[in-house]
Amino acid sequence: MKHSIVGISAVFFTGLLMIGCVAACGSANSGSDSPDNDGGLNDATLPYVVSTFPEGDSAGASINRSVSVTFSEEMRPSTINVVTYKLVKGTQLLAGKVTYEGTTATFTPENDLEINTVYTGQMKTSAQDLAGNPLNAEKTWRFTTGSTLAAGPSPVALGTAASFAILSKSGIDTIPGSAITGDIGVSPAAATYLTGFSLAMDASGKYSTSAQVNGKAYSADYSAPTPAKMTTAVGDMEIAYTNAAGRSVPDFTELGSGDISGLTLVPGLYKWGTGLMVASDITLSGGANDVWIFQISGDVTLASGVKMILAGGAAPENIFWQSYGAVVLNTTAHLEGTVLSQTEITLATGATVNGRLLSQTAVTIDQGMVKKPAH
Repeated sequence: MKHSIVGISAVFFTGLLMIGCVAACGSANSGSDSPDNDGGLNDATLPYVVSTFPEGDSAGASINRSVSVTFSEEMRPSTINVVTYKLVKGTQLLAGKVTYEGTTATFTPENDLEINTVYTGQMKTSAQDLAGNPLNAEKTWRFTTGSTLAAGPSPVALGTAASFAILSKSGIDTIPGSAITGDIGVSPAAATYLTGFSLAMDASGKYSTSAQVNGKAYSADYSAPTPAKMTTAVGDMEIAYTNAAGRSVPDFTELGSGDISGLTLVPGLYKWGTGLMVASDITLSGGANDVWIFQISGDVTLASGVKMILAGGAAPENIFWQSYGAVVLNTTAHLEGTVLSQTEITLATGATVNGRLLSQTAVTIDQGMVKKPAH
């Protein structure tokens, strides 16, 4: 028998993580910006914008969400402020604050956006990376709001880690034939820890390919700029994990005493001080811009054949499973969303994921499927 969880209030909190914040009335610098603060790279490569949220030319954006930009590398915090990062409606400059974390800058308007209205985001070239290199080109994009308020907490910014279907610090192992849509990568581990893929090195030496991967494979020992790319992505993954784990004031605590089998879950922040068991199908029901964050102190186990079902337009890119323990999907189980695991992630034979697997140890897949969300 299925049960419904109802009556949620939207929660908007952000993790307290190395944030440089600039209000409309002034600025604040979080982090050293000395001329030598380039991480020892002394590079001359210009940073660029990897992605924006909402995406350019998109429609139906929620009126109560922030607007964010993700860069190709870590930026100098003092150059990410309301002078370099603006949100405009027509010719009106919106008041708000700018925060910076990992490789993601976020503009939070003072008030909700207007419904069915076109907005323009602007990131100026005076934004600099840690070596003092300016943004390669001014980034301007437009999006149109809808008429809805998004429910649940603000989404977890994944930074450059969002470009990976699977990202691991110590290794990714597959039993052929798995099917992965999106890039995979390991760091600081070397390519020898990408096992079972029969990798073919590209002539550039920057990436390899596999018949099991509809994308590229990267590792810390490939040719430049791949090592720096992987270091940044892993750093963003760790920041995202800490951000998700640090969200406070959960909407639901110890739901089902750690067993959510058969439940229908509305958007919100969920917290367990134990492991989490899913022994029968669950449904995540909400709108396309609603967000779910699950904080789990122990292991996460999906029984064989269990499915996660999305209803009402719920999107996998807005679902985050933050687990301190191991995450195990047993035979043919299916998970929706991004897994942020402190330890290993294991997909037994035929298990599938519509989302991302981001592990601070290893990932093992046995003839399984992982498909990175389009957004």
